[in-house]
Amino acid sequence: MSHRVLLGVLLLLFVLLQYALWAGKNSVLDLFILDSTLNELTEQNKKLRMRNDRLHAEVIDIKSRLSAIEAHARSELGLIKPGETFFQIIEK
Repeated sequence: MSHRVLLGVLLLLFVLLQYALWAGKNSVLDLFILDSTLNELTEQNKKLRMRNDRLHAEVIDIKSRLSAIEAHARSELGLIKPGETFFQIIEK
């Protein structure tokens, strides 16, 4: 009879440990979810870092070259120099 009780206790302990491993707090499933989230955030950070590097290079370029300021003003703001004629072509 004591072997059955011991076996029952061990089986119950095994089931509780399996539950904790697969469904409890900080379980294997949580690990997979966190790993997926980490991969997504790492990719997002990589894209944002590349964007920041481009913007940083553009700021350095604008600060160092007067022609870069002029080109930026022409393309972004549509500015023209005195004596120039602006032509706008609208396609259908």
